[in-house]
Amino acid sequence: MSRKTKENSTSEARERLLGAAVRIFYAEGIHSVGVDRIIEEAQVTRATLYRHFSGKEDLVLAYLELADDGIRAQVSAAQAGGRTPDDKVRAVGRSIAEGIRSQGFRGCAFLNAAAEYPDPAHPIHQAVLAHRQWFLDTATDLLAQVGDAPAEAAGRHFVMLRDGAMAAGCLSDPGLITETFLEGIEGILQARSAALPAG
Repeated sequence: MSRKTKENSTSEARERLLGAAVRIFYAEGIHSVGVDRIIEEAQVTRATLYRHFSGKEDLVLAYLELADDGIRAQVSAAQAGGRTPDDKVRAVGRSIAEGIRSQGFRGCAFLNAAAEYPDPAHPIHQAVLAHRQWFLDTATDLLAQVGDAPAEAAGRHFVMLRDGAMAAGCLSDPGLITETFLEGIEGILQARSAALPAG
């Protein structure tokens, strides 16, 4: 087997492991799923798992990193579609709403992980906090472009609306939840615009 072929098969095995972990951890939870289940789903050996990941915790961190990358790309694409600052905020909100209405939606992967790893010092909880700080900073920066008033409170409001929609979206009618969420975003934008000084 050539070096390149070996690297490709190694990469494919890692992708299968991570793909299985993403599907199962998100659908069923993290603690309830053992490495044997991941190995079986990915159709690899135990040795292959440990060649790519030091253990389950490392696999969970890779799962969250992949989720983080996906959300960053989603938010970036949504912003690119907006012409005005208001449009960009609305586009991010719509992209979140689409996710909540999607097939198989089970809430926020990061909120779910935080519930399973409540110790603030745990690396998985730390990964959750890092993602949430990025999201808060991004929402605050976007809202700072709407109006002149400080945007920190508006950013926190946006994140709290999103958290509530994510939690409720898998418990009740996602259409009604996302409608309420998007109305909440309009309320934030109106409050920001109302704070503009008279021209």
